[in-house]
Amino acid sequence: MSDLLERMRGRGWRMTSQRRVVAEVLEGEHVHLTADEVHARAAQRLPEISRAAVYNILGELVLLGEVVEVSVHGRAKRYDPNAHHPHQHLVCSGCGTIRDVHPTGDPLAGLPQEERFGFTVSEVEVTYRGLCPPCVSGPSHV
Repeated sequence: MSDLLERMRGRGWRMTSQRRVVAEVLEGEHVHLTADEVHARAAQRLPEISRAAVYNILGELVLLGEVVEVSVHGRAKRYDPNAHHPHQHLVCSGCGTIRDVHPTGDPLAGLPQEERFGFTVSEVEVTYRGLCPPCVSGPSHV
């Protein structure tokens, strides 16, 4: 059973076939699918699932804190089920591929006290950007 599915059941969330299939689609490492990608994969397993149902389920999962919306400038929102494990993202500026990364050290160490302007910082989000190997090599090497 997937980690997300276990968390949903642990909350006592009624497991409809639609909710189950969305959780199954979001299973795995480095999963950062758009809502349309979730719908397409869910429809392969459960043909009657509607796009609206997928959007509603994703919205509920985000509100519950079980899935994180990842916004990448100029691209569709993606959904990350790795909500309970601290991590950052590595994003390809070419194709939009997203990978979870786990840098070591305190991310607040790079923010000097005088640059915090009196804020009590509770969360840090870091996004690393660059080009993935296929984008570096370009279309002529594919």
